[in-house]
Amino acid sequence: MIDRRGFLTAGAAVSAAGILAACAKKNPAKSTGSDGSSGSKQITLGFSQVGSESGWRAANTQSVKDAAKAAGINLKFSDAQQKQENQISAIRSYIAQKVDVISFSPVVVTGWDTVLKEAKAAGIPVILTDRSVETSDPSLYVTLVGSDFEIEGERAAHMLEKVLAGNKGPVKIAQLEGTTGAAPAIERAKGFAKIMKASHPEWKIIASQTGDFTRAGGKQVMAAFLQAHSDIDVLFSHNDDMAIGAIQSIQAAGKTPGKDIKIVSVDGVHDGFVAMSKGQINGIVECNPLLGPQLMDAVKTVHAGKGSTLPRWIKTKESDYTADQAAAALPSRKY
Repeated sequence: MIDRRGFLTAGAAVSAAGILAACAKKNPAKSTGSDGSSGSKQITLGFSQVGSESGWRAANTQSVKDAAKAAGINLKFSDAQQKQENQISAIRSYIAQKVDVISFSPVVVTGWDTVLKEAKAAGIPVILTDRSVETSDPSLYVTLVGSDFEIEGERAAHMLEKVLAGNKGPVKIAQLEGTTGAAPAIERAKGFAKIMKASHPEWKIIASQTGDFTRAGGKQVMAAFLQAHSDIDVLFSHNDDMAIGAIQSIQAAGKTPGKDIKIVSVDGVHDGFVAMSKGQINGIVECNPLLGPQLMDAVKTVHAGKGSTLPRWIKTKESDYTADQAAAALPSRKY
């Protein structure tokens, strides 16, 4: 059986381990040096990034590039510009180039089976980063390195509880969603709604629309929200960049972000912390973009033929921050 993120249930674990072992035979382990090289042959990693839509993504890209260099791994990098067809083309190019390992951060959840089967047929293992996929065959990728987006949505709801402490009346919430069909957009909304349903009947989402994870999108959609709903109490934004764009529209409407409209966001990028230190964002749920070192460790393990020893999901460590913590935390932020 396969769960909603494409992970194995216990009943299928044994068969998947056998499949992964078979894949490893197609990529036999070589003598791997501490610099990531295998004898005279350096490991080549083909990596397809979603795009450059946000500060989070820029930090994620830099982390991957820096970690590959530090590990002595030859990185072939492509930017999909938030288009799935571009990622599929990049993956097929990596297959044709016979790279050792392929990794990508999927633009959307579905539509990957065909190209992943091509990679498997070529004997090239695949590692997902940041986002999950839904697949009919769990052996099509080895592991996911990234965050638990549903838990992030739950954490955002709990953050809002702190922000609204003492409030006893109804709360009208606007939600800026991430890219339609993307795992973080789907699961952050799900996690937030889960806590609302369980604990907060007084909370109501009165407007919800995608801002595509961009500042421009957040600004445009929030302006439309405010035209249709002058009584918004809270903005829940699926990332900091959309929240920062929304702040501009809130100010243009003559309202004070962080006071007239409370804001809870996800990511924890530098500009988000700057806005929080000014009181414009009330709380941020961190989503750590610095996945490069964990990814390169996984690449080395897979290339050594030990992919079956990796957990199915390598989760990142993250924290939550309120506005009163922002100024102190800002100087030490690495992204």
